[in-house]
Amino acid sequence: MASTPITEKQSTATSKSDMDKDVELLEFIEVATKNPDDVQKSVLAEILSQNAHTEYRQQRCDLGGSTDRQTFKAKVPMVTYDDLKPDILRIANGDRSPILSAHPISEFLTSSGTSAGERKLMPTIQQDLDRRQFLYDLLIPVMNKFVPGLDKGKGLYFLFVKTDTKTQGGLSARPVLTSYYKSELFKGRKFNPYLVYTSPTEAILCSDSFQSMYSQMFCGLLQHQEVLRVGAVFASGLLRAIRFLQVHWQDLALDIERGTLSVKITDPSIRAAVAKLIKPDPNTARFVRDNCSNQNWEGIIIKIWPRTKYLDVIVTGTMAQYIPTLNYYGGGLPLVCTMYASSECYFGLNLNPLSHPSEVSYTIMPNMGYFEFLPHDPDQPHEPSHTELLDLADLQLGKEYELVVTTYSGLYRYRVGDILRVSGFHNSAPQFHFVRRKNVALSIDSDKTDEAELQKAVEAASNRLMKDNHARIVEYTSYADTITIPGHYVIFFELASDKGPDPAPVPVEVMEECCLAMEEERNSVYRQERVCDQSIGSLEIRVVQRGTFEELMEHAISRGASINQYKAPRCVTLAPILEMLDSRVVSSHFSPVLPHWSPTRRH
Repeated sequence: MASTPITEKQSTATSKSDMDKDVELLEFIEVATKNPDDVQKSVLAEILSQNAHTEYRQQRCDLGGSTDRQTFKAKVPMVTYDDLKPDILRIANGDRSPILSAHPISEFLTSSGTSAGERKLMPTIQQDLDRRQFLYDLLIPVMNKFVPGLDKGKGLYFLFVKTDTKTQGGLSARPVLTSYYKSELFKGRKFNPYLVYTSPTEAILCSDSFQSMYSQMFCGLLQHQEVLRVGAVFASGLLRAIRFLQVHWQDLALDIERGTLSVKITDPSIRAAVAKLIKPDPNTARFVRDNCSNQNWEGIIIKIWPRTKYLDVIVTGTMAQYIPTLNYYGGGLPLVCTMYASSECYFGLNLNPLSHPSEVSYTIMPNMGYFEFLPHDPDQPHEPSHTELLDLADLQLGKEYELVVTTYSGLYRYRVGDILRVSGFHNSAPQFHFVRRKNVALSIDSDKTDEAELQKAVEAASNRLMKDNHARIVEYTSYADTITIPGHYVIFFELASDKGPDPAPVPVEVMEECCLAMEEERNSVYRQERVCDQSIGSLEIRVVQRGTFEELMEHAISRGASINQYKAPRCVTLAPILEMLDSRVVSSHFSPVLPHWSPTRRH
């Protein structure tokens, strides 16, 4: 997760108290990672004691008054979201009794993972905000060790809120970063010379994606000589910002030249905040035009913001697919991944932030929650039964594990779904390379699609094809095309007909209806990012020649796959396979309109 910005008047000096705080925070990291098991025992006891009289503890766990680890492991079952969903829905529908947590559930954080096609609702309590803020506070001294002088300039961060929804019981349901940005902890934050940013808070808090992006880019261009780092939460978000600049640079340059803000920006709070910054600036307007009018945009970030020291974005997991494009636009600037966090819990930090993206490792801070690990064998498709969960202090170098968390807000031995590999140790604390989300086949932004969801969408297209007996789907596969900005899903279909070996071409309008049918079957995360956030492009179906998937199988067998066990991959990433599929495409089709999504939809 990218470091969180603070927008204030810039300081000219760093106070001694700031440096003292840095020393204290770095010392905390050292102490906590030297004795992670002791910290974990204390955290577990605190969580169990705090929630001793909750319904879940008393009725499901049979712990009595015990808060020790041994009893906890013996009595508390490992669970998934579906196990907790009835309790979560009770809270969402208005039950205020202490079901999972002794503290009131203040809101739900919506996970980008899905359950039955909808966002998961993660309960959170007010005190969790302080824990998240503490992890953000740790980022500053860590970065200062590696990149000096960050108090001598500003950061250009493209940050956005998403539309809130309400549960039947009236609680907010929103992504974790939207919750943080809208909190008083963020809006009323104290000045810090290392966290001075170009974007006004008002622009970040605007839910209109165009107005927010335009205003943040406008302010970033105005202050281009002061920018020391450029970032967004995800790599995909930063690339959308670059694409936005490609489309709107002429309007932006004209506004800068005139000292005005586009009439398309109607939010009065944004206009008032930006008015404090602007005046006619023909030199900066000329600078923007000179750089953006060039057809070659390689290194555009360093050209526009020449003092930039690094790009602050998540490029681990599915975001790794964007690294080549970021390197192109960034001119080889370091890609920094600072934090590992999710809706369920904030976990830890990258203590070596300038490491190569392929070597990024996160150190879990043992004070953030209680963490256990389910051994994961990448060569075994099925989990062994009755596998014992391991503690933070018991993990082995090079082994893979699924993360399981127990949180202050009432999750007990909850399977997060992240697969991690132990890559080293900081003192006695293991460091983890993020391998992947379990069962995720496709992802463009914060959306996640597993094979079951993909199959359901394909069935919707199949039903449309068979409605008028046009064709049937023989086989299919998919990939996330991240060369386009925004990226989009590509589905390869091989079609057949009962009327002969070679089906007649399916009418274009029918194939477009198939594209839309697949999008309508996608979960609410996907549809919101298509419709509201515009962070995912139109779904594309590419029809390939008959026999293409037989060639795909022959290729796999020639490389050692068993003919008896072979099945077509539902998602492909290897360049030679994609090249083979693309060489056999006979037609390509896109969704003609946006799928349905409503911000008023209730959980």
